[in-house]
Amino acid sequence: MRESPHLTSVAAVASAGSHLSLAVPQERRVERLLLYVARTPDETLLAHLKSRGWQVAAARSAHELGRLVKPDQACAGIVDLASFAPREIGGLELSLRQQQVGWIALASNERLNDPLVRRLVRHFCFDFVKLPAAHATIDYLAGHAFGMVTLCDPELPPPASEAGDEEMVGTCEAMQQLFRTIRKVANTDASVFISGESGTGKELTALAIHERSPRRKAPFMAINCGAIPHHLLQSELFGYERGAFTGANQRKIGRVEAADGGTLFLDEIGDLPLESQASLLRFLQEGKIERLGGRESIPVDVRIISATHVDLEGAMRDGQFRADLFHRLCVLRVDEPPLRTRGKDIEILAYHILHKFKTDNARKIRGFTPSAIEALYNYGWPGNVRELINRVRRAIVMAENKMISAADLDLAGYTEQQSITLTQAREAAEKRAIEAALLRHRHRLTEAAADLNISRVTLYRLMGVHGLRELAGVDEKGPFGADEPAQR
Repeated sequence: MRESPHLTSVAAVASAGSHLSLAVPQERRVERLLLYVARTPDETLLAHLKSRGWQVAAARSAHELGRLVKPDQACAGIVDLASFAPREIGGLELSLRQQQVGWIALASNERLNDPLVRRLVRHFCFDFVKLPAAHATIDYLAGHAFGMVTLCDPELPPPASEAGDEEMVGTCEAMQQLFRTIRKVANTDASVFISGESGTGKELTALAIHERSPRRKAPFMAINCGAIPHHLLQSELFGYERGAFTGANQRKIGRVEAADGGTLFLDEIGDLPLESQASLLRFLQEGKIERLGGRESIPVDVRIISATHVDLEGAMRDGQFRADLFHRLCVLRVDEPPLRTRGKDIEILAYHILHKFKTDNARKIRGFTPSAIEALYNYGWPGNVRELINRVRRAIVMAENKMISAADLDLAGYTEQQSITLTQAREAAEKRAIEAALLRHRHRLTEAAADLNISRVTLYRLMGVHGLRELAGVDEKGPFGADEPAQR
């Protein structure tokens, strides 16, 4: 925690720190932009920041902030959490997730006791300061945050992107290790084997390796060995000559030859039949192919990246996969972490998917309820990232509220914060009010009914509805008092 400093040297330190953002390469130098978010802006703070050279854009709500944030523009940000009501804090979360903004949070001691505020500060803010705080301190922290944002490499993270705007997203240690491995293996020309469960994004990793390799300007060809019938796989890989078989009316170039100079990604290599394994091994050894029906040996320069969710060591023991081919393919190995081991990445990915596909619903979806976040962490994700994408996209379309719930994700059974209808909430509140009134008046129905501003008969009926009739045993008069006739 950072206490508000009151030392005489603060102004001097702040003056030096406010210029940290200029310590960037000449070609990256940008204007000192700052977003100031507060329900009730501090005009004296605004004036001080402007006098320090900041170009300030102020917002009074999450909606206004969303319009100010530019995806290609780095800036600092100050968010006064103390000026917002607790119910408004959740709406700020999506805007605070912007990676190109270095956020400084202003908060009181009382507000920092709120778990939601603590999580927002911990996950999305560069630093925070307790109020009241000196303006020079806030200026110093904003300058430091701005400097760190402008120094960030725009390519990392994420380390890779795919045509169609798909991205690898992750901040956990397992993903950071994966990103480092990708950068290392991309600079070599050796074969790469990617192992991991289905749905973890093995093709994205293969594409990331290709795009960071010297072959990046050449083709990237992908083939799913498990999706093509075995009798067609040979011709898909190596092509065929005209007349090679019935229906071969013209020459066809295979995937291996089409990837000449680039990268060939063989997905689900564990499903490759043995006869195709022999042909692929020969190509890897000689660097040449022969089209079906042809006699010419064609040299092909291609890098092989393969992947599978199958246990190839077990397949080799069972005689289903050639050991010599495995050792040719697995010169370098990359292991994809399953989603369930990626910690807070699950929530980050969910918001990333929501931001990407939010236009699928005409209603503006703002985020996830606490129960939905809890369910995301509790669920085991057997389908990994692919399953997460499908669940969030379906929830975006089917959600009837502005916040996606655990039920919208079809994960209601994985949270203790079960969602209830308005009718259920009213019934629960009604039962609690009756129980409290009976307790206050020692189960005397007449006095409890008067306290609730209802008749004794109505109270007795409601006690039956809520299963509280046994509490009337101490009242000898029963549902109708001696002086209260039955109401028809």
